[in-house]
Amino acid sequence: MDKLRVFTAGQIRTMDPGRPTATAVAVSQGRIVSIGSLESMQPWLRRVDHEVDDTYSDRVLVPGLIDPHTHLRMSGTFMGLDYVGPIPCQSPSGLVRGLDDRAAVLARLKDLVTSIDDPTRPVVTWGYDPGSQGGHLDRDMLDQISDTVPIWVLSYAPHIVYTNTPMIKRIGVTDETSAHGLGRYPDGRLNGWFIETGAVGMAVAPVAEYVYRPGFGVEALSRQAAVAVRNGVTTTADMIWGAESFEREWDDHEEVISAGGFPLRVLLVPFHSRLETKYGDGRLDFLRSMKERNTDQLAVHGVKFVNDGSYPSMTLKLNFPGYLDGEEGLTGEVPWEDMVETMWPYWNEGIQIHSHANGDQTIDMTLDTLAELQSRKPRFDHRFTIEHYSISTVAQGRRLAALGGMASVNPYFVHYRSLIHSESGFGPDRAAVTARLGTLEQAGAMFTLHSDYNLVVGPMAPLTAAWVAVNRLAADGETVMAPGERISVDRAMRAITTDAAFVLRRDHDIGSLEVGKLADFAVLGDDPYELDPARLKDIPVVGTVLGGVPHAAND
Repeated sequence: MDKLRVFTAGQIRTMDPGRPTATAVAVSQGRIVSIGSLESMQPWLRRVDHEVDDTYSDRVLVPGLIDPHTHLRMSGTFMGLDYVGPIPCQSPSGLVRGLDDRAAVLARLKDLVTSIDDPTRPVVTWGYDPGSQGGHLDRDMLDQISDTVPIWVLSYAPHIVYTNTPMIKRIGVTDETSAHGLGRYPDGRLNGWFIETGAVGMAVAPVAEYVYRPGFGVEALSRQAAVAVRNGVTTTADMIWGAESFEREWDDHEEVISAGGFPLRVLLVPFHSRLETKYGDGRLDFLRSMKERNTDQLAVHGVKFVNDGSYPSMTLKLNFPGYLDGEEGLTGEVPWEDMVETMWPYWNEGIQIHSHANGDQTIDMTLDTLAELQSRKPRFDHRFTIEHYSISTVAQGRRLAALGGMASVNPYFVHYRSLIHSESGFGPDRAAVTARLGTLEQAGAMFTLHSDYNLVVGPMAPLTAAWVAVNRLAADGETVMAPGERISVDRAMRAITTDAAFVLRRDHDIGSLEVGKLADFAVLGDDPYELDPARLKDIPVVGTVLGGVPHAAND
């Protein structure tokens, strides 16, 4: 065995229920050799050359935090565009302030149009949030800014592209075009909306040279990795691998990892619609071949389906009584009546399915699909996961548990969005019970917490996710949303460590600090178990350790 490096700490929370605390952890070859105290690990220390590292002697170590649903490369793509969103955003040129409302956004778009020398060059922007900025944009509004310069606006949650007439013509659709996701006015005229994957893809094609800039992928991954370290994250899953290119996306990850010092483990989850479009009947062969390239730091995992729209963009599918103002939302590209047959090859192959379902109507469909798959071929450890699980019912939580399914939940909406959508979109009742966790716990369903960073208006900060889950405090700092859905600090910490690892099928390697597992830690300034739960989000993150290699949060 190589020389041991022994990290000491003021406290170590192992998330191993058999040995929940420790004060020292010995590491070799990137894995944990022993954990306990300097005294308990003496049988190792007497036999193996070692050094004691007291850098964290007054800190708290926990397993490296896991965000099981992010889009780091894609979000870095959009962050290079002109920004029109509601909150400050980091861009390649520095921090860009947010815009308060739709009027400010329209004024910003007018400024961008005025600044263009070439009228054939489109204005390409990102970040609009209809929920907090005053409602959707449309073709007529954008034509008021310019009916000659093409205008293209991607929503913050990239489920809608808003365009004006010149941009519609460039995309190449007309009022007679029949395609899933084309928005229309009541009279049937195109309203400039391109909604969900297929239609958004159509809208991206004529502006691809501006969206996918040379070298943006490596730049984005490097920038977002620093964000991860500052928030204690050591593992993440990119839930839409292949959105731009399976090969280029994989190569970008390999490049940043091979350069050394990249502080993240990344699981790439293929997007079904892209798999089917590119590889057709050979898609399973492609996944098998890519899995042969898996390493501890980069691996292929599962498959992802998108089956309705977005919570912040208000395009998800709801059961009765629906939306406040009569919107209907939109399904994904796969017709719901075809869902069982479409998922079947993956289920039959034993590939874990991640099914994006934000609205309760979509969750019903997803549970029906899971039930039919189980009926055709029962599986005991399928780990079928509903992604987002934003608006649900008590009965759905119980049925999910009964079918052996799990949920990867975005709790940030409770704090950042619930008051907004009480008045805009979903109404007070559904806004209050957004991201049910207490119900899932009572039903016995496994769940984890994720951010969807940076494609929703919220951070990638698992301790903040835990704070929301424990307190369910709305953005006004006073209103507690559905207090019965709160969970304990321990369950919240499990949801961002060991349970997150289970959902990603990596609990044999990460998620808790046990002998033989990868030596991944988050280094904290306070103990989450000893602190007032109202202060969970304020715990300082000093940095991370990945495979025994420290990464400081201020690097």
